[in-house]
Amino acid sequence: MNPNSNLLQVNNLSKSYDGKKWALEDLSLKVQEGDFVILLGLSGSGKSTLLRCINRLIEPTRGQILFRNEDILQLKGIELKHYRRQIGMVFQQFNLVKNLTVLTNVLTGRLGYHSSLSPFSKEDYELATQNLEKVGLQDFADKQVKFLSGGQQQRVGIARALMQKPSLILADEPVASLDPATADSIMQYLGEINREGISIICSLHFLTLARRYGNKVLALKEGHKVFEGIPNQIDNIRFKEIYGQDAEEI
Repeated sequence: MNPNSNLLQVNNLSKSYDGKKWALEDLSLKVQEGDFVILLGLSGSGKSTLLRCINRLIEPTRGQILFRNEDILQLKGIELKHYRRQIGMVFQQFNLVKNLTVLTNVLTGRLGYHSSLSPFSKEDYELATQNLEKVGLQDFADKQVKFLSGGQQQRVGIARALMQKPSLILADEPVASLDPATADSIMQYLGEINREGISIICSLHFLTLARRYGNKVLALKEGHKVFEGIPNQIDNIRFKEIYGQDAEEI
């Protein structure tokens, strides 16, 4: 890994869902190898749209997304599948199959490496065990997900994302539905993963967590970039520019 090389470059990205209003408009950013980028902004500011464009869950209206200098918007079929293997996703609502075990949910992170008929390999099971140990859930492998707490379920989601052996993890408000102490513990796991060399783009609402874990911040408002820099540059004036004049930091 070269910490000074571009992993991801977004150029003049725009997305409209209805052809009238822009969810994103002419947005550009660069993510280097090893970055922990925090996305800030109100709900509806375009954070989730940006993440979903990056992993091609939705198609941009115009613009360019380069991943290691390859235009990912031109990828189709098996090439797109191979690209998506490199992009792990962690969701706010966990997106787990609640009636399946923790281990089975984690193993689904390897589906991008298999045909629909091939079983999971011994190596897949070993990797799943390693990733459950990473998030402190090795003793919960055989437990159904529905019996886990919210924080534990999000840790399963992180372990599942790690099964892809990703170069980049996109975390879409991963702590929004968790209490503050649990939210901080989830961010600690993401911080440890980042220190191991995986780049992260994580959308948050809490500036305290952005300052603690991010090395870069991108703030959006109504689909436009209103700030790009380091977390400690966000003072009270910039905070109100992002969240509104009546907003108070908590």
